[in-house]
Amino acid sequence: MPELPEVETMVRGVRPYVEGRPIIDVRQPRCLKKPISLTPDMRAIRKQCVGQVVSRVFRRAKRIVIELDSGHSFLIEPRMTGLLLVADPPTIDHLRFEWRLDGSDFPLLFWDRRGLGTISFVDAAGRDEVFARLGPDALEVTVDEFKTRLKKTGRPVKVALLDQKLVAGIGNLYASEILHLAGVHPETPSEKLTAARISRIHAATQEVLLTAIKYEGSTLSDGTYRNVLNQDGSYQNQHRVYDREGLPCPTCSKGTIQRIVQAQRSTFFCAKCQKRR
Repeated sequence: MPELPEVETMVRGVRPYVEGRPIIDVRQPRCLKKPISLTPDMRAIRKQCVGQVVSRVFRRAKRIVIELDSGHSFLIEPRMTGLLLVADPPTIDHLRFEWRLDGSDFPLLFWDRRGLGTISFVDAAGRDEVFARLGPDALEVTVDEFKTRLKKTGRPVKVALLDQKLVAGIGNLYASEILHLAGVHPETPSEKLTAARISRIHAATQEVLLTAIKYEGSTLSDGTYRNVLNQDGSYQNQHRVYDREGLPCPTCSKGTIQRIVQAQRSTFFCAKCQKRR
């Protein structure tokens, strides 16, 4: 489930524990579950990273970047259930990777229940190649660029917002919340949106994502997402529409939250607030 707010929360959480610290060792704990994607192999990773200092930790869309002073980086994509932790994990059975750092009392852990996450160790050119395949970051894209990109596709706006090549970082949960705040029906063709409505979507994107970061992301009923200290996020308590099918709309108090399926993903909206036009 981790989307931009959850990934940003992980980045902010681990920085004090890893930045400026040399890597003593890395290892893959024994795991009998579905293996994550790890490239290159452990021997190559260990040879190039042990002894290197973590220069910075940052986020690019839904990826976490642990950059070393050598110029190499760990690119971590949590996908559905991946977590970075500096505390005891939810379970031992799903530990996937461990960094031991000089001066830190606890290792940095990557935990992934479903094994869909990925870890790549790349040089600067490899990192740039990955980034080049992504659209502008959802928190950095300008309103003019947002308009240009949305107007180029006839896909429903909810589906378009999930396209990481169009704008990077928005996931399924927050796309529903963004469109509700903007008052835009999720099935509206992107190319039919007026400039004013795209501006509202852009503003709603900033508000929803920044507020979700403030609340350290959303921990849903399955309890999968946890912050780096293995604690719940709290933005789920602020959800207006996501996973609220059949409940009264908290915005207008007249409509009922509905659920439809778009591109095999659930979309939640209020037909009163988000009218078709």
